[in-house]
Amino acid sequence: MKIKDQFNTSYKYIYLNTALILTFWLISVFEIISKVVNGIQLAATATTLVYKLTNDFTTGILIGILFFPLYLLLSFIKKPWNETIIKVIFSLLILAQYALVKYHLTTLVNLGADLLGYSFNDMYITVTASESLSVLYFLPYILLPILFLGIHFLLSKHIIQKKTYLILGISILILFGFKMAISDVSKTAYQNKLAYFTADIIRFQNDKNKFKAADLVFKNEYPLVKPFKDSPDVLAPFFQINEEKPNIVMIIVEGLGSEFIGKNAYRGFTPYLDSLIPQSLYWENFVSNAGRTFGALPSILGSLPYGEKGFLEMNPLPSHISLVSILKANEYTTSFSCGDESSFDHRLNFLEYNGIDNILDINKFGPGYEKTKANSGGFTWGYPDGEIFKKTLSELDGKKSPRLDIIMTLTNHEPFDFPQKKEYLKKVDSIINTNKSLSLTKEEVNTYKDIYACLLYTDHSIKNFMQAYAKRPEYKNTIFVITGDHRLIPIAQKDKLCRFHVPLFINSPLLKKSQSFKSVSSHWDITPSLVSFLMNNYKMNKMEKTTWMSSGLDTVQKFRNIHTIPIMQNKGSINEFIYKDYLYSNGDLYKIDQDFEVTSINDSDMLKIVEDTLNQSKKLNAYLTQKNKIIPKSLNNYTKPAFEFSKEELATIKELTKGMTFDAIFLKARDFAFNKEREKARLLCNYILNEIPNYADVRTLKGRTLAWDKKYDTAETELLEVIKRTPFYDDSYLALMDVYCWSDRDAKGITIAKKGLKNKVNNPELGIKLAKAYFRTKNLPLANKTIDSLIKKHPEQKDLITVKKTFIL
Repeated sequence: MKIKDQFNTSYKYIYLNTALILTFWLISVFEIISKVVNGIQLAATATTLVYKLTNDFTTGILIGILFFPLYLLLSFIKKPWNETIIKVIFSLLILAQYALVKYHLTTLVNLGADLLGYSFNDMYITVTASESLSVLYFLPYILLPILFLGIHFLLSKHIIQKKTYLILGISILILFGFKMAISDVSKTAYQNKLAYFTADIIRFQNDKNKFKAADLVFKNEYPLVKPFKDSPDVLAPFFQINEEKPNIVMIIVEGLGSEFIGKNAYRGFTPYLDSLIPQSLYWENFVSNAGRTFGALPSILGSLPYGEKGFLEMNPLPSHISLVSILKANEYTTSFSCGDESSFDHRLNFLEYNGIDNILDINKFGPGYEKTKANSGGFTWGYPDGEIFKKTLSELDGKKSPRLDIIMTLTNHEPFDFPQKKEYLKKVDSIINTNKSLSLTKEEVNTYKDIYACLLYTDHSIKNFMQAYAKRPEYKNTIFVITGDHRLIPIAQKDKLCRFHVPLFINSPLLKKSQSFKSVSSHWDITPSLVSFLMNNYKMNKMEKTTWMSSGLDTVQKFRNIHTIPIMQNKGSINEFIYKDYLYSNGDLYKIDQDFEVTSINDSDMLKIVEDTLNQSKKLNAYLTQKNKIIPKSLNNYTKPAFEFSKEELATIKELTKGMTFDAIFLKARDFAFNKEREKARLLCNYILNEIPNYADVRTLKGRTLAWDKKYDTAETELLEVIKRTPFYDDSYLALMDVYCWSDRDAKGITIAKKGLKNKVNNPELGIKLAKAYFRTKNLPLANKTIDSLIKKHPEQKDLITVKKTFIL
């Protein structure tokens, strides 16, 4: 190629690269405007804009350098292709940038390696909780490539060729120099979303390669195993000890950050929780071990490591113990309550591995409870906090004490909607007008009025629950533990630490004295201290060894930190670390003061110490989870996996399910069942249920195949399990009625049909099967009555008359 041709080729490419950068700039302007319009606080709008445009430029230049060799190569092969293919590539990068910006505007975090830890369905649920996916939502994905091509057309028509090099060269010198001179430009808040996404994925892969199982060796094969006495009993001095074991009620509050509690910056909207502080053991400087809900249960209930993308994402789960499994082994009745799908974030798998006795979730509320209304896209998280507490209270009667009851709230999360919202919005107005201690202006409150109303609602729901519980006879022997899973996202975060700053209350009629603590502890410390307290003061099967990630709650009143606390903000990213009175965050070092606020510092020696310590924590995390070295089998008498597959079964599963979704695998299992390959069908069912235990269609199919093979008892067990998990799902009742019919147990069939009708199962087929059961047991009056009732209720079902004539004499 001649020099002139090379020149012509390069300046045409510069037009393309410049159009890419300008489109990035327009997307960043859109991002900033969207935040301002939606009331999302920015530190300084002008500064944010300049920093973001600088990062967009440098990212655009790096993309240009990356793809220029491809452009030249295509010029040699077939000239028209070079521009066309680069236009396609750059258009796709623009769409990716916009999609990442939209994700950020919805969640207020940048998407990075955590993408690898979420299923498409999980991300869809998270986004649609705040967004309605209409035609207008997708319109920008059509317009942006057109905009990019339009900018390119204008540049190529109106910018003189020779000036392109000069303008570009000067811009590179100025903006790259600006970025190098001012370190704040590189902070996460200002980074180009595509650059952040790419860098975080690369970091994740580097960490993964750095901590491969084959290379991980520790002096002790099980580094966490320690004598039980090494977990000190720090709670006993505060409690009156009775002979009877205490009930434990644990309330994990969605989005409850410490900034909304007590005398902190966003105070005033949790009056009941504020009133508990002087009546409780209260940790002011307490932190969550993760920036999202996925980390709450394993940290709070098990003091467990993170794994690669969060402990709950591991399948199979490494051998471990938890507060649930330990207390169950000591005659506690254990339960978990939430208002959404307990299978979300694989919480259900974790709880069932630990032998939880009862799970209440969206599938079990039934009539009489009000769901949060669906958004315009039809999405609802489930039942709001008031309904969760009300349903939990209704389930307590008849459950044997002592009990461990875990309640996970839901409402204090996007879209911040709940019943009686208008009433709580009025209460926010009243607080603004009457509460003189607010540190917020009326305008600041109104910007996030929905969220403050939501906080009030959640606080009031907790108050109602606690007051109702106080009327129960077991209240006097109950310990309440209340904490937040992480700090809610949309309201501006003052620093890098407050995302993880959550309160911890331990409240009980058994308390001899209340106390507030400034010493630092984390979710990892809750279970070690509770277990030590219970084991040392009550008749329990004593543990000889423990396997906790931390040593327990620190009850020193002054500010100090004796723990090392790595934090997984998002799935796959352990980039935050609290060490002594330092916070490490994405390469930056901060000093933590007595008020739990942070100041950026430059201390290369301390930065090196902290980074080395964090790497040791990452290495330990990888070793424990990749090599299954949390607890030896000889010490784990508490838990067992749902299904254990042989090597041959795993090979079969891999062959049969390659590249398939769980829904597609279910359809394949159904085909096997209908083709009389029922062993294969059940193997695939077990594979799905190992991942999604509440998949009612799958468990029902498994039960049906067992019945077809005349294994009626195991079929009955499986189908009763479906009804226990999803009591309002009709097909499990129908399948179980068939089992009872085929095994000549019509009395049981009649009982289960009545249960289905009581649970408002509205399928007329259930009534038909009930009538037939009555007929077979020669109870003709009830058979006739059942059919007549169905005919009256479903007059459109003409076949009911035929059923009456055929089976009812």
